[in-house]
Amino acid sequence: MGCACGNKNKTTYKVTTPEGKVVYSSTSKPTAEAVAKRYKDSTVEEVLPGGKTAPATTSTKASVTS
Repeated sequence: MGCACGNKNKTTYKVTTPEGKVVYSSTSKPTAEAVAKRYKDSTVEEVLPGGKTAPATTSTKASVTS
């Protein structure tokens, strides 16, 4: 089985609710943006390698439907 050594330097994207709860994290920006549409007023934040958070890149105003 291979190791995950190559994943250390990847940028990740986290979806955060207005309350500050992280509801999703991914290395795929399009996927994170799609998930963010499910949470009203959520943001997609870029987490740089080393754990540094870049400014919010996407804010959603989508309403949640049942």
